[in-house]
Amino acid sequence: MASVWELANAQLRDLAAYEPGKPIEETARELGVDPGTIIKLASNENPLGPSPSALQAMRATLENAHLYPDGSGFYLRKAIAAKLTVAPENVILGNGSNEVIEFLGHAFLNPGDDVITCQYAFIVYKLLATAFSVRTIETPSPDYRLNLDATLDAITSNTRIIFIPNPNNPTGTLISQRAIDSFMLRVPDNIIVVFDEAYFEFLDDPPGTLRFVRDGRNVIVLRTFSKIHGLAGLRIGYAIAPPEMTEVLHKTRQPFNVNSIAQAAAIAALDDDAHLRDTKRLIDQGRAYLQQQFAEMQIPVVPAVANFVMVNVGDCCAVFEKLLQRKIIVRPLKGYGLPEWVRISVGTMEENKKLIAALKDVIQAQ
Repeated sequence: MASVWELANAQLRDLAAYEPGKPIEETARELGVDPGTIIKLASNENPLGPSPSALQAMRATLENAHLYPDGSGFYLRKAIAAKLTVAPENVILGNGSNEVIEFLGHAFLNPGDDVITCQYAFIVYKLLATAFSVRTIETPSPDYRLNLDATLDAITSNTRIIFIPNPNNPTGTLISQRAIDSFMLRVPDNIIVVFDEAYFEFLDDPPGTLRFVRDGRNVIVLRTFSKIHGLAGLRIGYAIAPPEMTEVLHKTRQPFNVNSIAQAAAIAALDDDAHLRDTKRLIDQGRAYLQQQFAEMQIPVVPAVANFVMVNVGDCCAVFEKLLQRKIIVRPLKGYGLPEWVRISVGTMEENKKLIAALKDVIQAQ
């Protein structure tokens, strides 16, 4: 009998599956402890959880769980459009913004094409390219920052999509508005530029990329409800793009791809400005505390602007395991080509202090 790998698409042989942050439940099972004692600082989740308004909306929607959701997401798209001053036709919903990235592959990529991103960027871009038999060009980031001049130099006749994560995950670095404007003046019009802005709401002075959409450029801006809105478990994200582009992307979307509970929660979360302010305040304070502690411990850290920090601990896998034994989960970055670094999400102040105390113990033991 033929091996299933002989039947599978050839590019899948070398495709590494995406590995998320280690789950709390799995860690609790391995350690034989109560899941409530585990501190997870690995996946950039909101330490305050969902907004009370979103929780109330979810509970109300459960009564109609026997009905299919609104396949077009009419009310959520309308709410997003009103919030961002665009038209509903500019908005497309995804089962997380990751699904919208997959829409792009189905819509615009063919074997032999190129996509461009930066070194140390969100690994899903490369996984997408591999799945579609497309080459990924990674521009160097010697200071852990995306260099848009290097991106322009890397363009080939086969380049179809450029991914610009801003802020970037896992480095936490931000590209300035000036650099973006200069880049957009020079990038060819036949290339689709994707600004991945999953951490947009954490920024004090966020860059304005939606104007390129309003101008009708081949630009798509990705956003998510997984981060500051605290709805990661519902898998709900979206993109803003010119209507002609969203029309193309809709043809790649599965029916009912976003469930009704997620849609209701997202609508409620959009209007809960108090929850967003509380979350941002907590993250700003926690990030400042962590970076100050790392400086005092003389641990190299990349200055960050989102809800996580990237820290050089010497041996990421060893430190990850030792922190795990202390019931704290962080994210080792060996898979990103950063074997000395871990990414640490900002938690509550109590969680941040426990992390620092445990890390000091681990480092002293080394």
